[in-house]
Amino acid sequence: MVIERETIEAGAPSTCPDCDVKLAAVVMLSPAGYYVGTQCDCGPYSRESQYYSTEKKALEALSSKEYTR
Repeated sequence: MVIERETIEAGAPSTCPDCDVKLAAVVMLSPAGYYVGTQCDCGPYSRESQYYSTEKKALEALSSKEYTR
């Protein structure tokens, strides 16, 4: 379940309100695994996808734009 305005797809701003950077989806890494998310000058901004076990799987999801939360 995605909370309203938690992801860009669910209505979060596509520009960081603090540093004014336009947010673009990229593959990111956290202790939980790889995911499609956004970041700005402030740091990580949103997690747009589920976690993936490998960077390759996350990159495939990003390139096909077939990722869900």
